[in-house]
Amino acid sequence: MSPRSDHSPRPQPTAGSVPPVRAGDDRLAYWAQQAAQLAWDTEWTQVLDWSDAPYARWFAGGKLNVAYNCVDRHVAAGHGDQVAFHWEGEPGDTRTVTYEELRREVCRAANALLSLGLRAGDRVAIQLPMIPEAVIAMLACARLGLPHSVVFGGFSPAALQSRIEDAEARLLITSDGQFRRGRAEPMKANTDEATAGTPGVEHVLVVRRTGTEVPWTEGRDLWWHELVDAQPDRHVPEAFDAEHPLFILYTSGTTGKPKGILHTSGGYLTQAASTHRTVFGLDPDTDVYWCTADIGWITGHSYIVYGPLANRTTSVLYEGTPNTPHEGRHFEIIEKYGVSAYYTAPTLIRTFMKWGEDIPARYDLSSIGVLGSVGEPIDPEAWRWYREHLGAGRAPVVDTWWQTETGAVMIAPLPDSPDFKPGSAQTPLPGISAKVVDDQGKEVGRGESGYLVLDQPWPSMLRGVWGDDERYRETYWSRFAAQGYYFAGDGARYDEDGDIWLLGRVDDVMNVSGHRISTSEVESALVSHPAVAEAAVVGASDATTGQAIVAFVILRAGAAGEVATGALRDHVAQEIGPIAKPRQIMVVPELPKTRSGKIMRRLLRDVAENREVGDVTTLADASVMDLINAGPTGTSRQAG
Repeated sequence: MSPRSDHSPRPQPTAGSVPPVRAGDDRLAYWAQQAAQLAWDTEWTQVLDWSDAPYARWFAGGKLNVAYNCVDRHVAAGHGDQVAFHWEGEPGDTRTVTYEELRREVCRAANALLSLGLRAGDRVAIQLPMIPEAVIAMLACARLGLPHSVVFGGFSPAALQSRIEDAEARLLITSDGQFRRGRAEPMKANTDEATAGTPGVEHVLVVRRTGTEVPWTEGRDLWWHELVDAQPDRHVPEAFDAEHPLFILYTSGTTGKPKGILHTSGGYLTQAASTHRTVFGLDPDTDVYWCTADIGWITGHSYIVYGPLANRTTSVLYEGTPNTPHEGRHFEIIEKYGVSAYYTAPTLIRTFMKWGEDIPARYDLSSIGVLGSVGEPIDPEAWRWYREHLGAGRAPVVDTWWQTETGAVMIAPLPDSPDFKPGSAQTPLPGISAKVVDDQGKEVGRGESGYLVLDQPWPSMLRGVWGDDERYRETYWSRFAAQGYYFAGDGARYDEDGDIWLLGRVDDVMNVSGHRISTSEVESALVSHPAVAEAAVVGASDATTGQAIVAFVILRAGAAGEVATGALRDHVAQEIGPIAKPRQIMVVPELPKTRSGKIMRRLLRDVAENREVGDVTTLADASVMDLINAGPTGTSRQAG
């Protein structure tokens, strides 16, 4: 279609064409209603085409522009002065970006990318810190139909290189450096190492962030402020098919080679926006929302950029770490901006617990109306602490389950739910269908455990693994091919009410004397002891029981020396049963975590089985393994 000559709102399907329905009555009509809240240039002819399963086509025949839906239409509707982002830099510098300012910057960036010869379908790699330019770059790509591949800023040159090569990116957008724990760390030098082996990268566009000197390749490297700032701040967006690729996001695979998860435009944006509205219940005119994830992960894509912006949300964007320059930094930001919805990971919540409840108590957190949890199952003790010390004992905690592959939240309690259960994601969201099944794909009964599957397609589902159809089918659809179920890779159980409790990855389920025990269940039991701040559990080979439970615990401040590991073993036995009693408990100063906060249980398993510790390059702090092996005198490697 020909581009429009103005910036007027696109026509949208009217509510009259889609009668109001409950998701349980007509799932596809429900999703059509959600899609109708976006602006479409061309209305779809079919809500779902599942004829080529497991490849879906949602809103078939429809056309829209994702960036227009996230920015321009809000400006056209008179909301240009509304703040899109309150940005806080780690050193203390700040920026306030309104929707009109965001529109101008996205248009300039889009024009800059066009000047480099990029055209719809070309891939762009992005490795940036948590700065506004990261959002602008993503939206500029979306505006032009350029699938982006955002790579987390903490990844190594080798990891960046493999992702650039797999996506065959023509452009890399990066920065001179990034601030991390009070220091300016290099970024451009690392990306130069990555691009040395990627001749397909024609240009490197560099954002000046730290002001440090950087290596430079004339003719290839370009400063963002010189190229982008000189561009016109007007650009007429083109409408793309609902199934046009929006982004590739790489996630780890069991083979060691990352999988390029492909998401497309119409269905993804529909569900990202819909679930953001449903899960957090925000008023775009009054609420301030903060998702603490990094934009390099799927949570940042869906719940910092696309979902919130499509809903005209005012968000906080923070560059730094939670304890820079002090351990109250997050609470200080919540107080400063009056954050009403706070979405973070259980790992950080448990870190807050370890630091002490006196820290959040110093700040006015009364603005918080809803708390969210994402990334892994949250243990009940952390859930209660979170609600009590950040939510004043009244704010609902929405524990969300979803994946890079699902694109958006799938299972979570709604914020107005009358019956929250600490530690349970509870029920699928409206329009989503999930089950817990046994090895044969038969749904298990209440009180029983099994495999979590999704038995109906959903709008934001992945559309394959980039360049590897066979891996897509094998990884996600082969386990329950006869039933046509998507297997999430997670274990789960129904409680007596039929609510869902996530048990973590199935490879995190231990088999002790024929009993399947979830690592997360044992970890929750350990953390429920008042002396324990954080715990990680692995299954270690055992000649007698097949696997034995080995636990690594961090004690709360002041608890060291006051609790015997035998008492912790007995506590687990009391909470779960004697079969779950750890063979060994090691008291450690820290746990090995990636930069995204995930515990590297593989390394702990190496320690538990007295093997040489494997690759530590993805750890946020590789020296942690030395601390674990050394241990604090008198506490490490204690068996009960």
